[in-house]
Amino acid sequence: MKKIGFLSFGHWTPHPTSQAQSASDVLLQSIDLAVAAEEVGADGAYFRVHHFARQLASPFPLLAAAGAKTSRIELGTGVIDMRYENPLYMAEDAGAADLISEGRLQLGISRGSPEQVVDGWRYFGYGSEPDASAAGDGDPSGAQMGRQKAEVLLEVLKGEGFAQPSPRPMFPNPPGLLRIEPHSEGLRDRIWWGAGSDSTARWAAELGMNLMSSTLKEDESGEPFHVQQRKQIEVFREAWKDAGHEREPRVSISRSIFALVNDLDRAYFGQDAESRDQVGQIDNFRAIFGRSYAAEPDQLIEQLRQDEAIAAADTLLLTVPNQLGVDYNAHVLESILTHVAPGLGWR
Repeated sequence: MKKIGFLSFGHWTPHPTSQAQSASDVLLQSIDLAVAAEEVGADGAYFRVHHFARQLASPFPLLAAAGAKTSRIELGTGVIDMRYENPLYMAEDAGAADLISEGRLQLGISRGSPEQVVDGWRYFGYGSEPDASAAGDGDPSGAQMGRQKAEVLLEVLKGEGFAQPSPRPMFPNPPGLLRIEPHSEGLRDRIWWGAGSDSTARWAAELGMNLMSSTLKEDESGEPFHVQQRKQIEVFREAWKDAGHEREPRVSISRSIFALVNDLDRAYFGQDAESRDQVGQIDNFRAIFGRSYAAEPDQLIEQLRQDEAIAAADTLLLTVPNQLGVDYNAHVLESILTHVAPGLGWR
């Protein structure tokens, strides 16, 4: 069995061809798509987070609303850029959303991706102080700051008290130091790190985070993307074993996969049948981007059998074209679950 969910970037644009014309449209449609995905048998609804863009940006109200409307499906992010976050306030929001969903949150976090603006986290009030926690001249991308904030988040999600209580509180306190509230037991084990390299995958394993590997990573060997990603997963699992964690980690990867089962599918994605890996420059490093898959179900099954990273991961997130609307994206998910997943032993 393999968990199968969707990952939506939540694009919206006031264009006649888009079914998501506004921020309101994409938020409400995202909730509806989570409901529809649960109805067709998918396992997860995940949302990308981008700031200063016509995309989804503030995940916790969306996750809480989707949690209130669904009962089984996992709800997550892929990923939250930690450079923009206050980790204590984030822990409060995450705890509340997790309690509303009754423990179904799966939070993917990372240092973020290339941005719409220059040093966007500085507009949020982070990284301007000349201290070790700030993104100064020695941390121009804010990567170190993002990782430090992730470590703070992981610490406070343990639920241990750390804040000195007031001697004259407005309301009675429990004994001892105080923790972040609301606290949701078990959420600490459901934090994922979006790793773009083998070294960050190893770091995530050492800290006890699950691994979220996307459709791109640093090109570290020149090998095909799926091979490099499979090796990244192996690095992660070996580091997890060496760290001595008691639980089993989870690993997700994301792919653009379309089963061409009708004329509309062929019109939208038939041209992707010849897709190949691509290489480019991101933030001064060489990155490799994974191919898309689009084919008739029988051919798609054979192509996916050859993807070593898909075979190695326990969770597959299907990137969806959200601007095509809820009904079409529910069809995309159902087509994979019905026509492809059984042939690969995923269902």
